[in-house]
Amino acid sequence: MALNTVNDPHLQLVTDDPMDLERLQKIAKQTFTETFGADNDPADLKEFLDTNYSINQLRDEINAVDSRTYFYNLNGQIAGYLKLNWDSSQTEPDYPEAMEIQRIYVLQRFQKLHIGGRLMKTALEVADELHKPAVWLGVWENNDNAQGFYHHYGFERVGEHTFVVGTDRQTDYLLMKKLA
Repeated sequence: MALNTVNDPHLQLVTDDPMDLERLQKIAKQTFTETFGADNDPADLKEFLDTNYSINQLRDEINAVDSRTYFYNLNGQIAGYLKLNWDSSQTEPDYPEAMEIQRIYVLQRFQKLHIGGRLMKTALEVADELHKPAVWLGVWENNDNAQGFYHHYGFERVGEHTFVVGTDRQTDYLLMKKLA
């Protein structure tokens, strides 16, 4: 497997093509809202979405050398996406030798179809190809479903950090899976 190609025919590398960026923005906003909308103030949520999922921000992320983003397509529809970072693109400096899963999201209507597992498998394959000894991620302290999913794949809590949604300072647990 090369970083720009993956073994799963449902996965597509996201490029900085304007159509890809628009599709990425749409699914990023929709999945974040489906997952966290009910737990956040609407003004804070809007500020977060407008800042973190602007076309310019997403283009910068897509063009980062040490990052890849993949769509998961099912029956001609984008059902989820995965964003991986390593080296200079990681959002935390504490794990320089590891790879970060920054985003792994599946639209609600496609959940329970094992798409999250396929995205996780892809992440672990990329980490292996990059010879990374570990993979880490942040998960909201109140997102029990996601925590259960990550624990199923062998991730363990190694710390926490602050994640800001608008003006709301929230706590994310940092989870890590050792690979080597």
